[in-house]
Amino acid sequence: MKTLGNFLLNLLKENPVFGLYLGICSTLAITTNLDNAIGMGVSVLIVLTISNIMISSIRKITPDEIRIPVYIIVIATLTKAIELLIKAFAPTIDAALGVYLPLIVVNCIILGRAEAYASKNNIWKSTLDGLNMGLAYTLSLSAMSIIRQILADGVLSLNNPFNSTLIFQINIIPAEYRIAIFKEPIGAFLTFAFLAAGVAAIQNAAAKKAEVK
Repeated sequence: MKTLGNFLLNLLKENPVFGLYLGICSTLAITTNLDNAIGMGVSVLIVLTISNIMISSIRKITPDEIRIPVYIIVIATLTKAIELLIKAFAPTIDAALGVYLPLIVVNCIILGRAEAYASKNNIWKSTLDGLNMGLAYTLSLSAMSIIRQILADGVLSLNNPFNSTLIFQINIIPAEYRIAIFKEPIGAFLTFAFLAAGVAAIQNAAAKKAEVK
């Protein structure tokens, strides 16, 4: 139960995007709609979790002198496998994510967790860490994309990544009240800033509450 509690707490406390400020480049670039966010988030979650498992399983036989190259080879192999699967079964997502999909291999969240956590902990803990960070990353992308899509397009929609059919579409803001700037890079920075400030405020409030106790 304690492990589960820590898992849920870390979704916010150690949020890789809004708490640790990792993976910002891809976050700002692809969060224009919910389709992109979920596609990238799930891809990173899978690569992160499996790489944590693999790196944890070989941590005792990997010499310190070559550990980083070994980690990169593991991550690159998994990233290429995911990229090929998406090209084959979800070409719409592949086209939308573009160069950011193969660049998962240099996403600092994945290499950072490999070095900071998976290389020092057992397989079970490393699996939970991968799931935790991957889910937090996916939720972060989704939050940003929902805000940007609603403000810029006035709708919230989601398409099936495998055949591009519409799953749902909700019209929220009339055309005359939409804010097109949130489709642009500056809109991404503004959205990120507000969400990061909100997470920081929650963390500070929790810290003060803990001090009082």
